[in-house]
Amino acid sequence: MHRNITVIYGLAFFHCLMVIVPVIVPFFMSKGLSLAEIFYLQAVFATTIVLLEAPSGYFADIFGRRIALIIGSVIHGCGYFLLNFADDMASLIVFEITVGIAVSLISGADIALLYDTQKALEEEENEHPEHAKGIAHLGFIKSTAEGLGALVGGALALWSFELMVWIQSVVAWVCLLLALQVVEPTYKNTEATLRIPITEILSHLLVKDPVLRQIVLAIPLYSLATFHVAWLVQPYWESQGLSLAAFGILWCAQSLTVALANKFGFEIERRYGANITLGLIGVLPIIGHFGMAWFQGWIGIVIGLLLFVCRGLNQVILVNALNRRVPSEFRATANSFTSFLFRLAFISTGPLVGYVAETQGLETALNLLGVSSLALFVLVMLPLMQSVKVIQQRVAA
Repeated sequence: MHRNITVIYGLAFFHCLMVIVPVIVPFFMSKGLSLAEIFYLQAVFATTIVLLEAPSGYFADIFGRRIALIIGSVIHGCGYFLLNFADDMASLIVFEITVGIAVSLISGADIALLYDTQKALEEEENEHPEHAKGIAHLGFIKSTAEGLGALVGGALALWSFELMVWIQSVVAWVCLLLALQVVEPTYKNTEATLRIPITEILSHLLVKDPVLRQIVLAIPLYSLATFHVAWLVQPYWESQGLSLAAFGILWCAQSLTVALANKFGFEIERRYGANITLGLIGVLPIIGHFGMAWFQGWIGIVIGLLLFVCRGLNQVILVNALNRRVPSEFRATANSFTSFLFRLAFISTGPLVGYVAETQGLETALNLLGVSSLALFVLVMLPLMQSVKVIQQRVAA
């Protein structure tokens, strides 16, 4: 069971070791796609996940997270193998659908399995709870893998896009080797999960606990707040005259920024309090989007890193808050549900952002995202901060 944690960390590392991601926009453009078409392509990917995310999480809760990880890893490897032969919009759509299926199976299952493994170890050995640290370490490992992949991918892109994709295919199959090493926690009760209808799970997440409902909404919306810019930042760098090699270094810097926020997120919360930390998550996207829109060159690039600080804090603070408030029996479903909401939101907004960036320019698109981040802070984050303040007052009383 102790080895389980190491295996899960390894699986997360290789799943996030994406050498193709730091130059994904130039790669798609080399296939003849426009920026708007790239956003449409990502909408297809998001639609696939929307259709399968919640069912796949429920599947993992019923039949086991190990089975979900194995099946997802097989499909993940097949998807990147297919990318070697994709040379037009239709074949790229097939690739996006395939990897979308894989992501929907893996997403949520790894966090749930890590959380449940630690819980099982605590029950067996009376260990001190390490749930929060586990999520922080998982986020740090994922972001570090993205950073390393960015450095390798930036260098490979200068050599050959084709070689880069083949190496990505090999890396993808490592996930299967690790998924086969996973052990399902022994306390898991499949029959109990089967008796919980999906309506009761949704009621638990969205109705019974107002604070949990606010967290469930905040996670996908703040993930979205930092996700749009991930598809705009490469054209943004290109507009500054940077080379593909610089793309890899800058993407690595972004990933390491997320990793550091993962690493120190709980320390920030412990030292300054939950509300200050939530306030940071809410304010950083506003500064990041408007900063990139209003400043050019390295100033805009550096300000843009604030968006990735927000992403790292979201991944540990809000995700841990969610997992502490849901039972093990449907933890994978809960994590998949937040991912489902995130993808659904991207389907609704991604093509619009791509269209605005294509027709009106990056500055207009970034200003639009800044305004949306400001509205998100007022409508979502401030109410959550108020709820947390009320809870703290009750505890003090």
